[in-house]
Amino acid sequence: MSEFIIELLITLSKISVVLAVLLTGVAYSVYAERRVSAFIQNRYGPNRVGPQGLLQPLVDVIKLLLKEDIVPANANKFIHSLAPVISIIVSLSTFAVIPFGDTITIGDRVIKLQIADVNIGVLYFLALTSLGVYGVTLSGWSSNNKYSLLGGLRSSAQMISYELSMGLAIIAVILMNGSLELDTMVSNQAGWKWNIFLQPLGFIIFLTSAFAETNRTPFDLPEAEQELVGGYHTEYSSMKFALFFLAEYANVIISSAMITTIYLGGWQFPYLQDFGLPPMLVSIIQILTFVIKVVALVFFFIWVRWTIPRFRYDQLMNLGWKVMLPLGIANLIVTAVVLLLIK
Repeated sequence: MSEFIIELLITLSKISVVLAVLLTGVAYSVYAERRVSAFIQNRYGPNRVGPQGLLQPLVDVIKLLLKEDIVPANANKFIHSLAPVISIIVSLSTFAVIPFGDTITIGDRVIKLQIADVNIGVLYFLALTSLGVYGVTLSGWSSNNKYSLLGGLRSSAQMISYELSMGLAIIAVILMNGSLELDTMVSNQAGWKWNIFLQPLGFIIFLTSAFAETNRTPFDLPEAEQELVGGYHTEYSSMKFALFFLAEYANVIISSAMITTIYLGGWQFPYLQDFGLPPMLVSIIQILTFVIKVVALVFFFIWVRWTIPRFRYDQLMNLGWKVMLPLGIANLIVTAVVLLLIK
């Protein structure tokens, strides 16, 4: 078997495993959202379907598959169907450049635990994040509903606004690492040299921007209660609505994975190599370390949603343009000056 075929099979295997884990994680993050919110509000939450309600996500998927797909008579039917597909594909594709471990040795072959090891991983992430705006905007416009259009415009405006602050926070980390490659950023955080300690302000800016990018409370302005509509996906039902729902939770998981990679050491377990463990066990511990960090951040996203009330839209935009953007610029300038003085 040629080397190309072997590499292709390895890549397809990694894609299949990552997609299976990611889609399962998305389904159970919805379950976790409902259970954690119930705990915070002193309720039970879903606990009937399966032990402790663990089969609830499966039942939800079956219910959504069997529901009638309703499309408004005057909607642009092609774009109405395309918008949720754009959202979910963009969300899932973002994970391709995120390293979830170092390497794993199978036989005599060393396999990198990353789907696509590209040297522009950060640019890839920012580019796909920007493309996610199209799914939201097109869904609101194609529905031929003025409230859906308003929700789409609000959502796209906040996503574009907070992308600037997120980009500035990442640029500061790029200056420190001298690379756009995410794997290099993780390697440079060996031991306890995590970027959260070196870039605390950048971490806060990135984390806040991630909440706005994923349309999570307190930044879930598309869901405007004063209009009694769900925002850009008001006119969606059945699996089309489910795709938007899945895309939102996929974005939460991927944002948590990016925060872990850039600021929390990624798959790094401090001084793990000093323990003299077998290489396979080291690889497994690294993967588990990455997963635990991501799960902790997803819990934090859920916790914040059920703790902090929603902002008004003017507060949201003021925070983005008058607070986050100047702080991002100041953080970048200070980082550049410090690096210049050190060198």
